[in-house]
Formats: sequence, C-alpha cells, structure tokens
Amino acid sequence: MRQFLKRALQKVEVLKPEQIRNLLGLSAKEIDRLETVMDSLIRGVLVCDTANKLILANKAARRFFSIVSYEQGRETIWSVIPEEPVAEFLAQTLLSTDKAEEREFYVDVNGIQRLLAVSVMPVVQDRQITGSVILIEDITERRNREAMLRRMESLASLTTLAAGVAHEIKNPLGALSIHVQLIQKAMDAQEKLCSALQSTKSQENECEPYKYFRQVDKYIKVINEEIDRLNRIILDFLFAVRPMNVEPRRGSINEFIRELAAFVSFELKEARIECVLNLEENLSAVDFDAALMKQVFLNLIKNASAAMSGGGTLTITTEDAEGEIRITVADTGRGISEEDFPKIFEPYFTTKETGTGLGLTVVFKVVKEHKGDINVKSREGEGTVFTITLPKPQLEQRLIAYKGDK
Repeated sequence: MRQFLKRALQKVEVLKPEQIRNLLGLSAKEIDRLETVMDSLIRGVLVCDTANKLILANKAARRFFSIVSYEQGRETIWSVIPEEPVAEFLAQTLLSTDKAEEREFYVDVNGIQRLLAVSVMPVVQDRQITGSVILIEDITERRNREAMLRRMESLASLTTLAAGVAHEIKNPLGALSIHVQLIQKAMDAQEKLCSALQSTKSQENECEPYKYFRQVDKYIKVINEEIDRLNRIILDFLFAVRPMNVEPRRGSINEFIRELAAFVSFELKEARIECVLNLEENLSAVDFDAALMKQVFLNLIKNASAAMSGGGTLTITTEDAEGEIRITVADTGRGISEEDFPKIFEPYFTTKETGTGLGLTVVFKVVKEHKGDINVKSREGEGTVFTITLPKPQLEQRLIAYKGDK
C-alpha cells in the first residue's frame, strides 16, 4: 500500500478530482489501520521528531504515563510526561543523542505501582536520523516472578541447613545459658558471703571482691541478652524454613484485627503512633490460622513502627472484593528506596542494624500458605502500603437433582 501511494503521489498532477478523493480515502484508511495496530500493542510507544517534539503516543504509553492530551509536534516529550524521574531521563538521553535500553522506573499506573522498562532508540530513514522512538514495557510481573523464584530458591537452600543449624547452634546456646545461670548463682552466693563478712568487719577492712560483683553482674547480663538474641534469630530462621502446619478456621478478620490493635495499642502509643482502623462492615468470613496471621501482622506493624521513628499514623483497612478480601497496612514512615524495593521479601535482607532479615520472608510464606497474595507500594519519604489478599471460601455447590428426586 505504501508503494502504491508513493507512485500515485508522483502522478498527482494528472489525477482527476475523483481519483484524488479515492487516494485520500485510502491514505486515511491506512493511517487508521496503523493507529489501531499501535493502540493494540501492550507495549507503550512514543515517537518524537528531530527537535524532540512528541508526534505520536499510543494508548499503552498514555496509560503508563497518565498523558491526558498533547499537541502533536508542539511539545517536547519530557514536558508531556508528569513522572519527573522518567522526564529527566528522557531529556538527558535525547539531548545527548544517546540511546538507552530497559532503564527501569517505578511509576504509579491508575493508583498501582508498576515497574516500567524504558528504552530509547533513534528512528533511521534513508540513512538519516529522523527522530526517536521510546518503548515502554511493564515488567512488574516478570520481576515479581524472578523475585519469587529467587525467594523459593533461597528458602530451599535454607531448608537444607535448618536441621544442622538447630543442632550445631541451638544446643550449644542452651548449654551456655545453663552455665551462665550457674555462674550467676555462684556469684550470688559469694556476694551474700562477702556481705556477711563485711557486716562483721570495720569499713577499713572492706571485702575486696564485693565491689566487683555489680560489674560482673553487668557482664553476665550482656551475655544473657546476646544468648536470647541468638535464640530469637534461630527461632525465626527455623520458622521461615520448616514446613508450616496451617490450621485454618473460618472467622472474622475484622474481629481479629481489632483484638490485635488492642494488643499493640500500648506499644504504639509509646512510639507516638496513631492506629486507625478502617474496617468494612459485614466483611465476608475467611479461613485463616489465627496464630500464623498474628505473626504476619505483628511483623508488619513492627516494621511500620521502625519506619516511623518520630511517630506517625498506622492505618489498617479491610475491603470486601469479588472472590477475595483485601487487608492493607499503611504507614507514614520513611518508605522503601527503589534500590531496596525488589529485595524486601528475600531472606536475610534487612536495613536495620539489629534485624534478622527474616520477618518479611515469614510474612510472604504465611500468606502464600493461605493461598493468598501480598503486594507492596512504597515511595521513599512518603510511607509504605502492604496489601494482603485472602481468598473467600468456596461455597459448596449442590448437584442438579434428577426429575425423579424429591
């Protein structure tokens, strides 16, 4: 068709008005077909001229970047895109006449955070650069699958180490704890003896060991604290890797959350954190293991509290959706950086000085054991939102009765 149009244009001077109208009609149909193809692509496509003015944006690109309208060939491409990081990247790349492949950006698309890969390349026609084309691909699901695969591989490798860790570390720690207690008892007995001797002597003949008892007590206290910390790490490790015995019972998530909020209310108040509950009335009952779900929400609340070191607001919301219920835990803390975001569910990844890096691994595993899903939305400096979805129980379907049945 394009070759036909070219040949026809070469003879336009000798064409009759009716032939010119037919030619314009064919051109319009060809343009409509191309625009339909472009708008059918799941990838976003932006095309700009040599002056970096936007001349084409397909439907996917407009949706990805919330482009409501633009004047064709009048506005630079970076002035049309509201996402500042993407606009700055395009301006820098196009002005320097560079090309780029799959530069990744987190972008809000209809209120949902998506990971987009943006590529920039020149448009070459007759060995001359006539503009640039920008390709945008939503790689959120691909990255989620890759991250899930890494997490499953990490959990599999950790599982093979679990039995050895339990015997090689936990048992010696138990022995250490017992012997520290024996040392403490021996020190207490010596302190009582020294105190008794001191009471029968003058101040000048003070029992020398007595003044070191309190110092030794401090050392023993530190040892006990470190033993307890190591025990907690091992318990978290074993909890994360061993097979879970999920015992779901049908119940009210709203009631469960109210009880949990009351349980942590004092701790949140001490941290100057306001807890807000937005619980949908008449929420459908779901099947869940209360003990395991308590571990999930305590971990999320603990992380939210750590992110709001100066105080803030913790909001827990429930919502009844088709086939599932949604629970969101939102904080107004420091948020998660783009660099850390893909790794938050991976074992041993932590940004805390004293964290084990297994809290969110446990959260992920428990939710998956409930046949649910968990998603995260976060912006650095603006807070984090965890969304948990749990399936509603499937209602039993009765078989269609035969006509002879009563």
